[in-house]
Amino acid sequence: MLVSWFAFIHAFLTLLVKGADQWNLRDSSNCELNRKQSDLNSFLWTIKRVPPSYFYGTIHVPYTRVWDFIPENSKKAFQESNIVYFELDLTDPYTISALTSCQLLPQGENLQDVLPRDIYRRLKRHLEYVKLMMPSWMTPDQRGKGLYADYLFNAIAGNWERKRPVWVMLMVNSLTEADIKTRGVPVLDLYLAQEAERMRKRTGAVEKVEEQCHPLNGLNFSQVVFALNQTLLQQESLRAGSLQVPYTTEDLIKHYNCGDLNSIIFNHDTSQVPNFNNVTLPPSEQVTAQEIDSYFRQELIYKRNERMGKRVKALMEEHPDKSFFFAFGAGSQ
Repeated sequence: MLVSWFAFIHAFLTLLVKGADQWNLRDSSNCELNRKQSDLNSFLWTIKRVPPSYFYGTIHVPYTRVWDFIPENSKKAFQESNIVYFELDLTDPYTISALTSCQLLPQGENLQDVLPRDIYRRLKRHLEYVKLMMPSWMTPDQRGKGLYADYLFNAIAGNWERKRPVWVMLMVNSLTEADIKTRGVPVLDLYLAQEAERMRKRTGAVEKVEEQCHPLNGLNFSQVVFALNQTLLQQESLRAGSLQVPYTTEDLIKHYNCGDLNSIIFNHDTSQVPNFNNVTLPPSEQVTAQEIDSYFRQELIYKRNERMGKRVKALMEEHPDKSFFFAFGAGSQ
């Protein structure tokens, strides 16, 4: 999902210019996950009015991994609300189609035509490795549901030679063993959207596909090549065993289930985040990383929050007698 990709990019670039030893992660093992469900912290904020409305921070992992730890007050707010709004309407076929279209290179262009030869070859080699390994990454449960490696690889990486480099970079980071093992179960955001439809609630989106897509396509070519190269370097190091990812999906789930807001916001939204331990970059590359980070902070945090905030305010003013439930990514704002 796009919202987690935005958090991914921000964390990716931050890690390029900030050693991993500088992060101050709370040890999630200290969280008592078996404590009473009613005592758990919540990612729910109440907008005090009559009737009340709510903001809820979601997470981009299979809903089955977190649902039992979501406090009853959050579930009750969702059930009792009249209207549920998401960042994008991921149940709308047009949304999915538009997201797919915006990732493609101009008609007649292929990735081989635009990427430096060495990077293209490394990318192709890595995707061949992923395709070879994917059958061993699949779980028995996935196979039992009829989800097979070839189908899944094509669903994620099909038509990759027609994608813009920035989207290929994001794709590469979703083709990991940990991510593959989670496929086949709706992520929390999508599950809530499906539940809202099942409960016949009115639903909507506060963003347009173009608003999420165009900033990514707005990077210049040298910036995109830099980011893709760094991503491939990380994946190659992981394959060689010379790099270990310090933060995983499991860490994210533990922090979320513990209600650890600081860890969710200031660290990582997904295991797709490339992590570099004590990365040292030449000064020119540090400048590039900082420029991209600054660009995304402006486009995907400051401008985006202001735009979304205005729309939320307008919606509530237009429907003062309705209870809204706004489900936005906890790690993307």
